[in-house]
Amino acid sequence: MEFISLKNHPTIKESWIQERIAEDPQILGLGNLILRDKERIQIGAGRLDLLLQDADLNKRYEVEIQLGKLDESHLIRTIEYWDIERNRYPQYDHYAVIIAEDITSRFLNVISLFNKTIPLIAIQMKAVKVGDAISLLFTTVLSEFKRGVDSDEEDEREVTDRHYWENRANQRTVGLVDSVVDIIHKFMPETKLKFNKFYIGVEKEGVVDNWVVFRPKKEFLRIEIRLPRSEELDKWLEDQKFDLMEYDGVWGRYRIVMRTETDIKQHSAALLDIFKKASLE
Repeated sequence: MEFISLKNHPTIKESWIQERIAEDPQILGLGNLILRDKERIQIGAGRLDLLLQDADLNKRYEVEIQLGKLDESHLIRTIEYWDIERNRYPQYDHYAVIIAEDITSRFLNVISLFNKTIPLIAIQMKAVKVGDAISLLFTTVLSEFKRGVDSDEEDEREVTDRHYWENRANQRTVGLVDSVVDIIHKFMPETKLKFNKFYIGVEKEGVVDNWVVFRPKKEFLRIEIRLPRSEELDKWLEDQKFDLMEYDGVWGRYRIVMRTETDIKQHSAALLDIFKKASLE
């Protein structure tokens, strides 16, 4: 067994690395990933090596690969592609990933500075030759910056109001929250909205119980429903044909997207069913 340089290898090219990762994205060690695209065209900015997506969570990874030592142009390109994709598909959480054979301490320091504001992940890649076979080893040398996660109680200290959310999103998507709450009122008429900095929660008779929370965006409303995941519920939700239904395993919530009043009306019966179930958990 010996470590070899991919950059100096006579036949291995970057495309070969792309194919190995595309065949099994989980070799990167970033979770249960699936391939969304290779050599993805970025208008006016080249091609993104790989676009990966978490099979369970609302995450996408914009991946750039460099043979040899990491340089400035590849780092900047990684951030540029990440920015393009997150603006194109804001319904996902996006992470920029740079993979290189050699990431010097200088670049780690630079990436650490970016990492405070950009979810940037650095992975060092090594190639091992065993006989005639070549295996790849990936080691995350810098993960995305872990910001403190506010609990419900901590969020309550940062109470906002409707005006705050209408400025952060817009009146239309905040209005979608009202339409959804009308459905909740069919079985919980005392429910009121509680406007916090990071989400809009619910309370009943002054008691906060965020079995459902709302996160209005500029283009859509994301509804997060707290329920244990099950195959039966996954199948039921799939049958309802919700837009971007997924499960957030960290918080134990199903995420559903509503874009228009028509979406809410079409799914009102299904929303009523799942809301009733979640409110009793």
